[in-house]
Amino acid sequence: MFVDLDADPRVEPPSQGDERETLVGFLNWQRATLELKCAGLDAEALARRSIPPSTMSLLGLVRHMSQVERGWFRGFMAGDDVPPLFDMAADGDFEGAVGDDAVVAQAWQLWRAEVDYANRYVAAAPDLDVASKERDSERGHMSLRRVLVHMIEEYARHNGHADLLREQIDGRLGQ
Repeated sequence: MFVDLDADPRVEPPSQGDERETLVGFLNWQRATLELKCAGLDAEALARRSIPPSTMSLLGLVRHMSQVERGWFRGFMAGDDVPPLFDMAADGDFEGAVGDDAVVAQAWQLWRAEVDYANRYVAAAPDLDVASKERDSERGHMSLRRVLVHMIEEYARHNGHADLLREQIDGRLGQ
């Protein structure tokens, strides 16, 4: 196990909650899993790249997920005109993930701010059928329900990457 079960900081999703509680519970579980996979590492370890030529790192994943949260909740759902956090054309979320304490602190601050916004947005929504302000080029407007499911999938996929990255750094795996 990555951590002893009694020391696992994640909160189990509800086993009998309503749809919103269940979706938010699973999304928060996935968010906490990313934090768990990064816990206890210094800036250099967080910025360590996987296998060249990939630019993927745990720090890059934190930066990437802050941009994903921002794009889906502030931009797509709320329709806010917000600039990207990083130069996305230059893969800035991953390329800019360097082993510097200030870069790490900024990444976590940005991620937490975007997660906080998303949580407030979801809590304030009257229901999960709320439609996005923006239109997807292929799917049109999407419901908040669809975005929450997508976000769970996005984190789950990247947490698989985080498992491999963490194992490469110090051999810790699982959970």
